[in-house]
Amino acid sequence: MKTANTYFIPILLLLFCGAIFSSCKNRSGVSPKTGVAYNDPYNGGLQINRKVKEGPGPGLIVIEGGTFVMGGSLNEDITYAHDNLKRRVTVASFYMDETEVSNADWLEYLHWLNQNFPEDKELYYNALPDTLVWRQPLSYNEPYVDLYLRHPAYQDYPVVGVTWEQANDYCIWRTDRVNEHILRQKGALVDYRTLAESQSTPAEPFNTDIYLNGQYRGEGIDGERMPADNRPGTEDGARRPVRMEDGVLKQSYRLPTEAEWEYAALGLVGNTEYGNIESSKIYPWNGLGVRSAKRRTQGLMMANFKPSGGDNMGVAGYLNDGGDITVSVTSYLPNDYGLYNMAGNVNEWVRDVYRQLSYEDFEDFNPFRGNVYMDKQYEDAEKGIIAKDKYGRPIRVPATAPRKQTWEELQAAAASTDSAQVGFDHDVRGYDDETNNELYGVTSLINDKSRVYKGGSWNDRAYWLNPATRRYMQQDASTAMTGFRCAMTLVGSPEVNTKLKPSFPANRSRGQGNKKVLGIF
Repeated sequence: MKTANTYFIPILLLLFCGAIFSSCKNRSGVSPKTGVAYNDPYNGGLQINRKVKEGPGPGLIVIEGGTFVMGGSLNEDITYAHDNLKRRVTVASFYMDETEVSNADWLEYLHWLNQNFPEDKELYYNALPDTLVWRQPLSYNEPYVDLYLRHPAYQDYPVVGVTWEQANDYCIWRTDRVNEHILRQKGALVDYRTLAESQSTPAEPFNTDIYLNGQYRGEGIDGERMPADNRPGTEDGARRPVRMEDGVLKQSYRLPTEAEWEYAALGLVGNTEYGNIESSKIYPWNGLGVRSAKRRTQGLMMANFKPSGGDNMGVAGYLNDGGDITVSVTSYLPNDYGLYNMAGNVNEWVRDVYRQLSYEDFEDFNPFRGNVYMDKQYEDAEKGIIAKDKYGRPIRVPATAPRKQTWEELQAAAASTDSAQVGFDHDVRGYDDETNNELYGVTSLINDKSRVYKGGSWNDRAYWLNPATRRYMQQDASTAMTGFRCAMTLVGSPEVNTKLKPSFPANRSRGQGNKKVLGIF
């Protein structure tokens, strides 16, 4: 005769296996709120990707954010500018270029423009750096006009003669090229030239925003098929294009904010222990001087700058910094974040509009002045088709409202020629200050196009190597002492360095609630 245990044990095993299966299924993609499976084409197909491992784009390294005293490294304001007084702020974690953008990087940009728009001479001309910045009335710098940008001897030197506007255009271009390359590597994008030839239509270069809006024909991913809609390239049965939710595409490259740049240049991450800053810094390296104190490199300059009048590189046979003008972007030692030349070599553009009293009007989280809120313009609002310029980029127009509009407001705005809300100003570069742009050139040299640059250059004295110093220049101006590097917003958890930090026990998996319901644990 069979005992009760004979039936009970198999039932228990079935319940146990069911609980484990439910838990595993939940971890692999089941809504904890509804129980509906994610990523199931037979159940709606909602795509939730839990396996994304976020990382920096090409050329970038991670900068773990935190709190610091902005302006705190400047002990002596010898210019009496009083424009960066101390205030505590927090900078979110982000990515930043390991080096300054080099001549080779810029030549890659020019080459792409020339190949993709060979007939557009204006576009190419506007992207050219101003090599005439080398000319000086009482200096023989004429060779640099022809040689500095294009000669291979200078290919790893920082590009100079670029305006703030040109630097921003490069960031936009770089974003699209990086994302295009990612999609091609994954086989999720056809070659637009081949496609154009087959359709007898002009080739249109890849743009990230246009692609994410479904207006670019591609091969798709995962073999998933989608129904047709009214957008080009989405005929019935086409494979699904990559979406933002997939975590495949990178965030936009951009110029760093002034706070980000100053924070990254200081590199206080190397001077902290258990959340305390053990010692402050004047430069991106430790110590009070600009020469190396280590035995093997004692006396060598830590950056490329001008020690004194008439001395740009030292005495023959033992040049102190190894550079008469600029030097390679990987020269000298990197700071504790791994960033090269955050002092000297070239000054670097940042995003911010310059105001002398920026320290008075600021947010203490990610401080920044320079917001101009823009929206994408729609060619067909009902179908969601974004309007494009002749280069295949979204046309952007001033934002019409500070917040999401109601449906009624949106429809009214679409039917009106004046869609901006009363009292809303999309341009807040002059927010909460008293600058009168009409007085520019009369009683002031500061307006909404005055941009900050930082870091000191090969032709600057040691004072300007301090990360807290700041100067400004018009965004359409350029010099032989100014270049730039790019940054990128970091998404997700801001914690990067966790090896030495204690942590709480790991949270229970999201599926353990099923086990509790079954009552077998």
